[in-house]
Amino acid sequence: MAGIEEQPVDVLEEAAEEGEAAVDEDDEDDAFKGVDVDESLKDNVEGSLRLKRLLSRDSDVGTPRKKRKGNDTGEECDTAEFKNTVTALLSRWQLQHDAVCAHVLGALSLAELTEMKNSNYQPDKFNQWKSPSELLAKYTNEMRERKMISGSPVDLIMAFKFRWKLPLDVEKQVRNLNHKCLRYVLSNYDGTKTMEEVIKEAEEQDPEEAITQNTLLEHPGKQTMERFHRLELIDPLADCAVFGDANLTFALRLAKHRKALGHVGRVIATTFEEHETLQERYKEIDESIKILEDHFCEVYHGVDCTRIALDPRFKDLEGALGAAYYNFPHSGAIQGFFDGHPCVNWRHENLMRLFFRALRAYIRPGGIVKVASNMSAVGVRYSYIVGGALENEFIHTETVPFLEWHLHRYGRSYGDKRDVYKRPDAQNNQSYNAQRAEADMVYCFEYRPSGKPIGRQEIRLPPTLKTLMECDDGSLKGLQGPARANLANALHKRFVMEVSGTHVG
Repeated sequence: MAGIEEQPVDVLEEAAEEGEAAVDEDDEDDAFKGVDVDESLKDNVEGSLRLKRLLSRDSDVGTPRKKRKGNDTGEECDTAEFKNTVTALLSRWQLQHDAVCAHVLGALSLAELTEMKNSNYQPDKFNQWKSPSELLAKYTNEMRERKMISGSPVDLIMAFKFRWKLPLDVEKQVRNLNHKCLRYVLSNYDGTKTMEEVIKEAEEQDPEEAITQNTLLEHPGKQTMERFHRLELIDPLADCAVFGDANLTFALRLAKHRKALGHVGRVIATTFEEHETLQERYKEIDESIKILEDHFCEVYHGVDCTRIALDPRFKDLEGALGAAYYNFPHSGAIQGFFDGHPCVNWRHENLMRLFFRALRAYIRPGGIVKVASNMSAVGVRYSYIVGGALENEFIHTETVPFLEWHLHRYGRSYGDKRDVYKRPDAQNNQSYNAQRAEADMVYCFEYRPSGKPIGRQEIRLPPTLKTLMECDDGSLKGLQGPARANLANALHKRFVMEVSGTHVG
């Protein structure tokens, strides 16, 4: 690759710099210059603006990213030790000049780097299908996921057990509770009392019977509560929002469902694309919008779910949402790159982190969020969904198989220009075969704010323009000189557009 042999030290230096997860405090104020946002909502959009500023800096000649003694976890670390660990790993693998591998390692925490250093792992440099950087990024994700809950179906008791690290005998005790006691235990157990004490309180409580959640109190708890997630028995009085619904078929399904149940809360249906683009892709879109409006729904186009605090249409919705939905999230495909490649995959991880941070101001405490995705997805991995939720005080309550969900029969689409010529079956969804339907899951969360500061949103750093210049994968493979520089610059400009809320593709 051109220009690498002459500067072997720069790759390691940049990896150390990419251990930063933020800019300096003075730059935080700069990120809000020219942005009209209420003081109370700044935290909900700061991460998105910071990401844009980091990318924009790469476009400014002579304005490099500033160093910061930190990493993606926000913990303080010794910069020299961090750099030495990265150096040792790249030297062991004989990848000292691989800028993308250095970028992957630079995004890890010192603890993760040390764990990798103590293992026997090394990327396969002769793999026929994936580059060393892709294999390394895949391994680092799997390393984190081994410490997380599974991406496969998880019932509400298992999610509760994992959250509190409960022993097997306590899990069995909870599984045998009736609906009345189980709902109380799941809502009120906080680790300060023994499980026996909380169960006794549950048995003595006298719940209000006029609300949906308190029906069938003596029925088996697990089976009864699981039906709420599958039948979508949400708060009938609260508004709900659907994000990223390209052809609005899911919002239609939800609106009809709520009307049949007699709900008075509104459905707010949003699309990322503007109305004109939707009309080109979906001939039925205007009819769908009319039906939604007949059901008293609000329909908003051009909504970036990571920046809703900047959208004036959401101005009066703070704390109003009882539920939010985001089905099969994706940051958009980039020609020549697989979704898992580290030069493009950071977009998918940040999408989920910034989505949940943006929701904090709009979901009421106790409100639910559901994100449908394939458990084997390599773009938006399940760990990005669960991790982004947990970082923002959305507890994981259950993972439901998508096909068991009452709302699963809607006309899924690709959500990009492929929909013009490759439309899935809008009625039965039979032609959408990009993923195995049996592996599709609905990840369910509940907003449980602690009331304590949670710090600013950590982000996965994008590759610098220099890293893109030295990448020899995907559409950049084999290019030299001006052709490589032009394509790298075009990719970088696209990234800046995307974090600014403009969809490309």
